[in-house]
Amino acid sequence: MNIPFQTIDWASVPKTEHPGETGTSFWQTLQLPGLRVRIVEYGAGYLADHWCQKGHIVYCIEGEFETEMEDGQSFILSKGMSYVVSDGLSSHRSVSKNGVKLLIVDGDFLKTESLS
Repeated sequence: MNIPFQTIDWASVPKTEHPGETGTSFWQTLQLPGLRVRIVEYGAGYLADHWCQKGHIVYCIEGEFETEMEDGQSFILSKGMSYVVSDGLSSHRSVSKNGVKLLIVDGDFLKTESLS
């Protein structure tokens, strides 16, 4: 996979709305071969509508949110914090009480079989 140098003007990337179980998220998505880069904003009161098995690199740009694990663990991430997980290695979902802005990167490089 070869991705040529490019700049991204996030102000020109359209936002798409994604309702949660409660609240709403807005995504600005850049899709490249084998790679997805997003700015994601969860509104106040957001709870994801599913348990996610996908791998991500998540960086908290503004605000704070909680990542709940299906096994009962939870992790609070605030501005400047990150988490990383490969595909299929956790079942997680996001919760935001007051809203948050995230940079999320995922793609083929996070597939479990590509890590061996």
